[in-house]
Amino acid sequence: MTQADDMVSQIEALTDKLAQAKQSITARFIGQERVVDLTSTALLCGGHGLLIGLPGLGKTRLVETLSTVMGLDGKRVQFTPDLMPADILGSEVLDTAADGTRSFRFIEGPIFCQLLMADEINRASPRTQSALLQAMQEKAVTVAGKDRTLGVPFHVLATQNPIEQEGTYPLPEAQLDRFLVQIDVAYPDRATERDILIATTGETDAQSHAVFTAAELLDAQRLLRRMPVGDSVVELILDLVRAFRPDEDGASAQVRETVAWGPGPRAAQALMLAVRARALLQGRLAPSAEDVIDMARPVLSHRMALNFAARARGDSLQGLIDSTATGLTGAKAAA
Repeated sequence: MTQADDMVSQIEALTDKLAQAKQSITARFIGQERVVDLTSTALLCGGHGLLIGLPGLGKTRLVETLSTVMGLDGKRVQFTPDLMPADILGSEVLDTAADGTRSFRFIEGPIFCQLLMADEINRASPRTQSALLQAMQEKAVTVAGKDRTLGVPFHVLATQNPIEQEGTYPLPEAQLDRFLVQIDVAYPDRATERDILIATTGETDAQSHAVFTAAELLDAQRLLRRMPVGDSVVELILDLVRAFRPDEDGASAQVRETVAWGPGPRAAQALMLAVRARALLQGRLAPSAEDVIDMARPVLSHRMALNFAARARGDSLQGLIDSTATGLTGAKAAA
């Protein structure tokens, strides 16, 4: 068997396993297929996901279910205004031995896990939010001058309430950039809400089961990075990311007039991984231009911002991303 044939068989096996995982997830998290796919994308890519939506839409339930299905050691932190960095990272305490000698002992915080659920992350102060910056990028934390490695793999799935709600703090741009995708969780449609109503108000609640182990998820992440990506898709990713930088020579007049700051290189890296994950979830061997269009909004929308004039006009960042991605793809097809 050639190396290419071996990769094909591995991808096909992983696709079947992902289908089983999705079935187990949707047993507890009913409907919202797009939300399930995007959270799965974050884990497949070895990244982090930011779920944004009103309270009561099942975000916490989804993260708990993913922890079970993916076989990860999951922990949850409820972010509140009085939460301190040490409540997440851990701290050193002074122990006194039986012989009277004293020494410092480190007590690990909840961040020492494989899947951290940061619930209502924007209800904590910026000081506490910053406790996750090093962890999300380097998969390690520095406490009392010592670097401490986190779980392998390590993922953060954070839930965020809309910033219009009382008692929320905007996440800093540096932290937003560390989330691979932004996942918007909307109200379910009527049929889905009816299914939720029936499934969750009975005597028993549906249960999910483990489909992956942590080691299998790591293997899947490595396989995803080996998937081939055509030159046309790579060029489209670069064109799309660079198109939203208002200072770029090739930026459109609309981007110059509406965008305050655009996405950096990390956005292109995230998009490169995300299009591979979308192809995997759909049982394909390589990503296409359609994958780039579909993943543009969740990958880019939290990595750029409208300027004051655009916000005053009521311009839509999501609409700008969609129209630009579609326009670039059409232009390349015509050429």
